[in-house]
Amino acid sequence: MRDLGTGFGYLLKGQRWVFGHGRWFGFGLIPGLITLVLYVGALIGLAYGADDFVAWATPFADDWSEAWLAVFRGFLVFLVFALGLLLAVVTFTAVTLLIGQPFYEELSEQVDKSVSPDGTAPESGLPLVRELWISARDSLRIVVRVAAWAVLLFALGFIPVLGQTVVPAIGFCVTGFFLTQELTSVALQRRRVDLRKQLAMLRSRRLLVWGFGVPLVVSFLVPFVAVFLMPGAVAGATLMARDLTGEGGQDTREDPATVRLTVQDPDAR
Repeated sequence: MRDLGTGFGYLLKGQRWVFGHGRWFGFGLIPGLITLVLYVGALIGLAYGADDFVAWATPFADDWSEAWLAVFRGFLVFLVFALGLLLAVVTFTAVTLLIGQPFYEELSEQVDKSVSPDGTAPESGLPLVRELWISARDSLRIVVRVAAWAVLLFALGFIPVLGQTVVPAIGFCVTGFFLTQELTSVALQRRRVDLRKQLAMLRSRRLLVWGFGVPLVVSFLVPFVAVFLMPGAVAGATLMARDLTGEGGQDTREDPATVRLTVQDPDAR
């Protein structure tokens, strides 16, 4: 259970880091704002076009009585928009990371440098185009996995009691896991860790991942919050990536507690 608190601690440390480095906070907001504008436009279009889509998809119901037709198609319109909203929440991070790859790469590097004893950050050595291709390819693979989980959980949601209690909890854990994967991938790709190994790392520390990802998912449900938390989420995920790769124990460059311990008690080791 300790890993749950550690994961949440990385989320808080990331937010503190960006607020303590205001320039990088503003820099990290740009991709989220661009994605937000795109998604708002898409959801508005979906809201206006859902009626026509449902009517086109259900021609067999044209001859139903007006009351039953209104209830049936009204439910389907709600379902289409709800699924679109769920997809938007799930893919927001992936799209933001894709748009903001150069921004978040730079932000993640700065976090690495600030906690590394020698002030350096790992570099992939790959061209930017190659990095964008890998990011887009891996994001698509994750979206497919998330979509499969979404369909399964939606179907299980119709089970009485379990569908209203256990299934939503599982949904938050699944979404939190994949959200964390997307965020840590920024730092892990620079370390040349491929998607398969990333997933293996995260599965081996599920409580750590859930402690970081689930609170973030819950906060992302509040409109516009995702935009302002993304820079700190990338920073916190970078710190978590260092932990996952065994570098976390070296993060003492900006650790005042470690400095005080060294000064007050040289023999504490």
